[in-house]
Amino acid sequence: MKFDCVSFDQLTIYQLYELLALRQAVFVVEQNCPYQDCDAKDIKAWHLIGYNENKQLVAYARLLPKGVSYPEYASFGRVVTAPGVRGTGAGKLLLQKCLQAMQQLFPNESILIGAQLYLLQFYQSFGFVAIQKEYLEDGIPHIHMVLNK
Repeated sequence: MKFDCVSFDQLTIYQLYELLALRQAVFVVEQNCPYQDCDAKDIKAWHLIGYNENKQLVAYARLLPKGVSYPEYASFGRVVTAPGVRGTGAGKLLLQKCLQAMQQLFPNESILIGAQLYLLQFYQSFGFVAIQKEYLEDGIPHIHMVLNK
């Protein structure tokens, strides 16, 4: 996979379309969770986009500076892989690239995320620690997790 990390202003209209389509396909359709995807955070975010050898978008995450989602923490979200690459290590690679980009963009910032609960062990394997009880977001169990720097 080839990754790029770009600001909102650097996204082409085609990249924007692709990432919104991937997010909708997984979060809205596959997970059957209608929610307001365009929430104004995209404009302040960096966008980590991963393409396969056929130049198809197959992995994505948005990276947020401190103060956008949480007052005292940088964050990332909308972490998604296309169904066709699941089980291939694409998710681990995406998160590795995500954490590398976060360190470059927001050096030495602790990271707070709202993770879907079924991914608890996945994020723990990268050093994240659960800091609160689970909660429902858009009908899906989530948990706040932090990676301290």
